[in-house]
Amino acid sequence: MSPIITVRNLRKRYRYARSSGLLAAVFPDYQTIDALDDLSFDVSAGERIAIIGPNGAGKSTTLKILTGILEPSDGSAAVLGLIPWRDRTALAHRIGVVFGQRSQLWGELPVRESFDLLRHIYAQEKPAFTARLGRLVERFALAHLLAQPVNRLSLGQRMRCELVASLLHAPSVLFLDEPTIGLDITAKAAMRDLIKQQAHDEGQTVLLTSHDTRDIELVSDRVIVINAGRIVVDQPTSELRRRFLGRKLVTIRSVAMAIALDLPGVTMRSAEPHETLFDVDTGKLHVERLIEAALAVGGIEDITIEDPPMEEVIHEIYASADRLAD
Repeated sequence: MSPIITVRNLRKRYRYARSSGLLAAVFPDYQTIDALDDLSFDVSAGERIAIIGPNGAGKSTTLKILTGILEPSDGSAAVLGLIPWRDRTALAHRIGVVFGQRSQLWGELPVRESFDLLRHIYAQEKPAFTARLGRLVERFALAHLLAQPVNRLSLGQRMRCELVASLLHAPSVLFLDEPTIGLDITAKAAMRDLIKQQAHDEGQTVLLTSHDTRDIELVSDRVIVINAGRIVVDQPTSELRRRFLGRKLVTIRSVAMAIALDLPGVTMRSAEPHETLFDVDTGKLHVERLIEAALAVGGIEDITIEDPPMEEVIHEIYASADRLAD
């Protein structure tokens, strides 16, 4: 199957003045930086991809190029067979875009009227649009918000409306730039569930940027890590864990206040009354050996085995990228 998004040797350069003032106006001194430096990747239909990296890595620049907002300095890109910065209008009718810091709704208008304006912008037939809007309003639980002005909504409510607005014209690809930024824990969880369910039910392709590791873990099935404008990792989310953290966290509840296990590759991470957390380097010791040793001590009430938090995975990825840069 041919990819629906292709990116080849993409570069984006910015030029800025080193200094300001009258002297700089007469004798300008410019410096050039590469926000993107030789980026290449493909995206197949139905994939959910997280593009992550430290601030200034080039994540948002990548999405802005793929949505036609920016034009690259070099290289090529195609989305659904269209060149984004040349075919921006045609592409806009086939993609959905949510930028967490910007709104596509009209603040003074009720939500319903903003949606209706978007129907005209996207030239949607009213019967099909009404049916689709009804399904989305039900799924996103927006019925009680339709009559409210956008600027009176909470951030979580507005972001749900923004996501619906991006889906009204049945796009094939959804671009999400920090869609959960600023939301509380409950609103973030709701947004993640909605994005994942929507993509699953309609087979939409999703490209997501985020600093929130739970977005990455719960929404995406593939992760592209960008550092200093270059791709340093491109792997399935599950493979990312195995590659960067060959460890398991084992929590043991015991009758005793704590237990001590002296085994290679095992360190005690924390201890609370009757509960001890061990960090296991699976390259040095199989988890089964730890469990056998714990059971031999006796008085074990429960054992839980977990992967390390995604935060630690991302930290190790960034550390690895920095070592490669050096």
